[in-house]
Order: sequence, then structure tokens, then C-alpha cells
Amino acid sequence: MRIEHLYRYPVKGLTPEALETTTVAAGGTLPWDRAFALAQGDAPFDPDAPTWMQKTHFMCLMANARAALLKSNFDPRTGVLTILAPGGDAVRENALTEPGREKIGAWLAAFLGPEARGTPRFHHVPGHSFSDVSAKVISLINVASLDDLSRRVGALRHKRRFRANLYFSGAAAWTELEWVGRELLAGHARLRVRKRIPRCPATQVNPETAERDADPVRELRAAFGHPDCGIYAEVIAGGQIAVGDALELLPE
Repeated sequence: MRIEHLYRYPVKGLTPEALETTTVAAGGTLPWDRAFALAQGDAPFDPDAPTWMQKTHFMCLMANARAALLKSNFDPRTGVLTILAPGGDAVRENALTEPGREKIGAWLAAFLGPEARGTPRFHHVPGHSFSDVSAKVISLINVASLDDLSRRVGALRHKRRFRANLYFSGAAAWTELEWVGRELLAGHARLRVRKRIPRCPATQVNPETAERDADPVRELRAAFGHPDCGIYAEVIAGGQIAVGDALELLPE
């Protein structure tokens, strides 16, 4: 099997950033993946005592489809996060500073308009992941499974609807769903598959138009009897992962 694409998502709900290579640590996510999030004003998130919370407490595509219209880029060297809206309006601030995050939060709240609840706050807590799951994991998708889903529904289901970190080829469609508990070598890193990924209404959002123009959860259930697409894996031994690296399923 081969790693075809690597993505990180610095801001929960916003643009994926394609990577050629990255280095992961045991027990961690991809560096800077889901490192930032806009907490809604009524969310009980406390940056001084961060705990995992469900995505509905934050700006997310499941609730805020318009966020797909935003284009973002994060530079880890400078801490500068740039977010561009349709029409050219933009914010460019250091997301690693409190004043910068305040300006980013205010800009995003203005963009969301009525969808912003109370006074949202933009957060970064070193070491905390704003993932959809409480464990720190990497998400993987088999491109053959996506191709099979597209064939069965008779329409392309863009890989970016599913917001995975690692997309791989070389395995039969849907075989990855049976790997729970198994270990993988991804480049120089060792992973253990934790669980299948049950999909949510965020996949309804077209990543190019921000329209809710499909229902992959319903399509998955109709075609396969479940809503799962992709797997979560924990890093049990760190190392470098690059596009083009081998992905190997280890013997039981």
C-alpha cells in the first residue's frame, strides 16, 4: 500500500493544508492538526483547564457550512494565520498570541453572523487537540473505498468531504474497516488502529461550494448498512511520514 496524500487541518472546520512530509510523535496527532478552534460563546470550554468537547461547541462544518467558503493558511514559523473570505475580506494575525486570537475570533464571529452564538472565542492551547474524538489520533482513508462509494451513488464524493489526515491506495475497498486492533507501519511511524470513523452531517457540505448537496451518511447506510468511512489510529512509535511512503499492515 502507498500513502497518496497527507493533510493537516490547523483550524477546526477550515482549510486542509497538503503536506509532502511530516514527523509524528508517539501519542500525538499530526503537528498543528486541529490546533486552533473557534469556541461558540455559549461553549463551556476553559483554556486554563482544557478538556475534550463535542464539535457542536465549536465552529464546524456540521453546523456552519459557510465556513467551507473560507481559505486559511497557517505558518508555524511565524505563528501567522491568514483567513480569506469570498470577496477579498481577510484577517492575518499571529494566532499564537492572545491579541492575535482576539482579532481572529472577532473576524470569524462577524463572518458567521447569526450562526455565532454569544461572543465566540478563538483558542489555541499547546498540547490540546480540537479533534472530533477525545483521543489523539490520525485519521486514514482508503481511496478505493471512496471510489467505490462514488460508483455506487453515481456521483463523485470528493475526498475533502471526509477531512482525513492520510489517504492511501493499494488495498481493496473497505478492507480497512476490519483493521481495528491491528498495527500499521506508515513510513517510519508505527500506528495502532483504534476504531472505525462513523460519519456525520459535515460530509453533506461540498468543500468547493459550501452547499449541502449530498448525504454520504445516508448513502453509506443504504449501500453498506453502516455510516463508517475511514479509520482512526494512534501513533505508538513516532517517525517521519511522507507522500509516497509505504503503508504496511503488520501481521497479527
